[in-house]
Amino acid sequence: SERVAIGNRQFSAVYLRDACTCPLCVDPSSKQKNFQTTDIPPGIQAKTVEPQTDGSVKVRWVGDLAGFGDDHASIFSAEFFDINSSWDKFHQDHFGMTQPSVWDKSTIAEKLQHVDYEDYITQDAALYRVLQQLHNYGLALLRGVPESEKSVESIAGRIGRLRDTFYGRTWDVKSVPQAKNVAYTAQYLGLHMDLLYMRDPPGFQFLHCLKNSCKGGSSLFSDSFYAASKLSKSSFEALSSYQVPYHYRNAGEHYYYSHPVIELKSSPGEPKTIDNVNYSPPFQATLAFPTIEEQQLFDPVMKAWRELASGVENEENLYEYRLQEGECVIFNNRRVLHGRRQFDTSAGERWLKGCYLDTDVFMSRYRVLSE
Repeated sequence: SERVAIGNRQFSAVYLRDACTCPLCVDPSSKQKNFQTTDIPPGIQAKTVEPQTDGSVKVRWVGDLAGFGDDHASIFSAEFFDINSSWDKFHQDHFGMTQPSVWDKSTIAEKLQHVDYEDYITQDAALYRVLQQLHNYGLALLRGVPESEKSVESIAGRIGRLRDTFYGRTWDVKSVPQAKNVAYTAQYLGLHMDLLYMRDPPGFQFLHCLKNSCKGGSSLFSDSFYAASKLSKSSFEALSSYQVPYHYRNAGEHYYYSHPVIELKSSPGEPKTIDNVNYSPPFQATLAFPTIEEQQLFDPVMKAWRELASGVENEENLYEYRLQEGECVIFNNRRVLHGRRQFDTSAGERWLKGCYLDTDVFMSRYRVLSE
């Protein structure tokens, strides 16, 4: 397409025309575009380019979209040009101000913030502090939570709409007879992530401690990003390419999905980084190595997998915390592994109320408060 000179930079005319956010191009109420990018004439040109005193630039067009008169002008703010000056600034504007900080036991013991429930519910500054903690470290803790089965809904709802699953909008974590999930027993529960047998597992989990008077039952947390960052290059590559199947086939449900152990994301001009880690031994299905060629990959994958398991389970990386009544732990289910020690219900009770929230919901609230 034709080029438009703005300062010392050259922009595609089609690109700039598409970025127009005037009331004719973007509905002021719905904030949705009123035209399709593909409708912009490929030969569109800038008729005039007029720098404004506030740093913005006004552009008028020749060969504009059908229905737009000669008086239509696009105004681009100085902020628009700044955000689109590099991938770093573009990423910062859309995906967050900082990259996640990996941690071991000593680091999270120092960095973990304890925020008062009432402050979190009533003050945006306190809510933002929790969201920052979750964005950076994937783990946060609230104290002073009212003893109510509805409290966990209030906590998650402060961020956005809850994720409903076949477990319900909220669910109880307590020992029950003939449990349909290992979480609903009193036995040791190894490090894992929830619902990896779904295509899009929930991004964040909330666990409000209503009762914890029995012996044992301490919660366990480990940063899978930290363990993955310590892998050898060959192990990292093996776990980035091999898909592990997970399933839940019980109580009239049959879920099945496979994920790479390490999911990578990439942005133009930037190296690939870890997006999610998928690790949930209790819900793992039979491994899939059906062909002779894939059988040959089994040993390298197992070597890499053992390396990751050793990292997440290393005592130096494992953060143990006994939840107290009136506390709610929040963690990134796509990053932070969780588990618990065995507990004894013969004397006392352990009851947590839980719910989920999707990553997109979290990121929306985080971006709004960041602004």
